[in-house]
Amino acid sequence: MESHRPAPGEYVLGVDSGGSGLRVALGTVGGDAPLGTSVCAEPVRTGPLGIDAAHLLAQLLPTVRQLLAPHGGGDRIAAAAIGAAGMATLGEQLRAELPGALAETLGLRRLALAADAVTAYAGAVGQRPGAVVAGGTGLIALGTDLTHWRRADGWGHLLGDSGGGAWIGRAGLDAAMRAHDGRRGGSPALLARLEAVFGPAPELPGRLYPRTDRPAVLASFAPEVSACAAHDPVAEGILRDAAEHIAAAAAAVCPKAGADDEECEVALTGGLFRMGEPLLVPLREELAQQLPHARAVPGSGDPLTGSLRIAQALATGGLRLPLHPTLLRVTMSGEEAGTSQGSTEQGSRPVSH
Repeated sequence: MESHRPAPGEYVLGVDSGGSGLRVALGTVGGDAPLGTSVCAEPVRTGPLGIDAAHLLAQLLPTVRQLLAPHGGGDRIAAAAIGAAGMATLGEQLRAELPGALAETLGLRRLALAADAVTAYAGAVGQRPGAVVAGGTGLIALGTDLTHWRRADGWGHLLGDSGGGAWIGRAGLDAAMRAHDGRRGGSPALLARLEAVFGPAPELPGRLYPRTDRPAVLASFAPEVSACAAHDPVAEGILRDAAEHIAAAAAAVCPKAGADDEECEVALTGGLFRMGEPLLVPLREELAQQLPHARAVPGSGDPLTGSLRIAQALATGGLRLPLHPTLLRVTMSGEEAGTSQGSTEQGSRPVSH
């Protein structure tokens, strides 16, 4: 018996653009699992005008055609959602150029452009009220009551990302250098790990400062802090401080308890939380103290899953997540304009900080 082949317009497209490359998933409007996924290992370039739309399209279009080929190829995609790291602050070129380019090349009439924190939310929580803390090299918290978004942190390793991987790694390296100097607050255990990973401590500045990927290098030391926490009070203290920062970010964005004092679901997603119990134990304690009405849950899906879910909701007219000019923008074209989903470019609701 032949398997069902979706009719033209039943396909949806999810895209996740981040520091590790471009990930693409092809799905159907009503399907749970993607029909296929593909990874473009080269990250999309960022230039003076922000995220490079031409570079994203150069990778995306052949990948989409490749994913469509086993399913007859050439069928119109009903809706797509593209989530990108930096979309909120560096996505102006994407918002200006992608809707027209994708309408012309793929016949795409419904397109959502989202910050990666929004696709992380959709992947981890879905379209319910709640909050997500996305932790990796950096850290950002995003919450919604389905009326507006609240964002906390995500300001980069120089201005914030408190409690994220780069923050933990930098604190661990600071403690190691203190031990090398004989200053208070030093950790001989972390100094030993610094020298095992990077070489002699006095050479670390020369190895670190010229790097353009300093946040990633700093974050690479976070697992060493976690490994030392069981027997080193300085490392344990760093993770407790990180947990306090993470819980504070969650508390800033979690919807307030209603009259029935219902729980706020806080999803934890990203590689940071794979550090396990050395971080999760103090984090659970901090969440219980700062957010007594919250319930921490593991994210049920990643940002690629989230982008596919947004595309499916957009295709069926069921998108409930609040719109915003830079966090989540939906565009329509051609005959779709003016339908129940909205006008050619949908309106937005505010974000709170």
